[in-house]
Amino acid sequence: MRPRVFVTQPIAESALVRLREFADVEVNPDSSRILAKPKLIQGVSRNDILLSLLHDTVDRDVLAANPNLKAVASMTITPDRIDVAEATARKIPVTNIPAVVTDATADIAFGLLLAVARRIVEGDKLVRAGAFPGSQSNHLAGTGVTGKTIGLVGGGRIGQAMARRAAGFGMRILYADPRRMPEAEEQRLGATYTDLERLLGESDFVSLHVGMNNETHHLMSTRQFALMKRTAYIINTSRGPVIDEAALARALEEGRIAGAGLDVFENEPKIQPALLRMENVVLTPHLGSAVFELRESMAHIVVDNIHAIVEGRRPPNCINMEVFASAM
Repeated sequence: MRPRVFVTQPIAESALVRLREFADVEVNPDSSRILAKPKLIQGVSRNDILLSLLHDTVDRDVLAANPNLKAVASMTITPDRIDVAEATARKIPVTNIPAVVTDATADIAFGLLLAVARRIVEGDKLVRAGAFPGSQSNHLAGTGVTGKTIGLVGGGRIGQAMARRAAGFGMRILYADPRRMPEAEEQRLGATYTDLERLLGESDFVSLHVGMNNETHHLMSTRQFALMKRTAYIINTSRGPVIDEAALARALEEGRIAGAGLDVFENEPKIQPALLRMENVVLTPHLGSAVFELRESMAHIVVDNIHAIVEGRRPPNCINMEVFASAM
């Protein structure tokens, strides 16, 4: 009997074609919104394998919806929204994908930086509304980027990719991270290692590139925003809860910082209402890996994981490999 796979949103058609070769596939057709929990539970209850995306919350209730659930195959690098401990207790393998989103995420981060600094979104709205202030009008004068100081909070893969982009704009690059890069890597990137307080105080743009854990939850809150220049911008493409959104809204309202570019949010898909009203904030709906070629590659990695499980093999990417200890 062929396994049944529930896919929470449409993925690349080429990956679905492969998946249908060895499984019956049910796809939620709506890609415009996150699947509501009751619908997710219904989908899990009538299928053998769940193919979830990064935004799907796979908690105890979802895992309990089907006592015979064979796997959770996630299109995420870190399983922030999956109860891996509960899945392991139920002997349900949870698979992920390797770190393949580095350049795409750095691209969107630098795009947000440029958009908020040069007021690109405001300009777009103005033109569409039929206004055109003139090519030398100060009506939408913004902040220059070339030659400014960027502070990278996190010097890992994406932080380093961001440094390479900043170097192309002749920016002075500071970075803060618990683990310092080798000196040769610092020299290659033109990056200076420092502590977070100095970075916040000297940077014109602060870009966040840290993982989500107890230490980074609300890493940026009232005290940290107070350390930043009033002319500085905060960019976040890491994880939403790294920023205390209420504190960010207050800092912006009080003019403590100049603006923000956000691709991730503390309580996705909900966003702090005050941020939605601010023209000096550019918001995108978690587009970090939203590149056609990359998303197709990611989908095929998930299918590889599912195929291995269906064939009784250990999947190439598994978070809780211990569930296979007695079964394989």
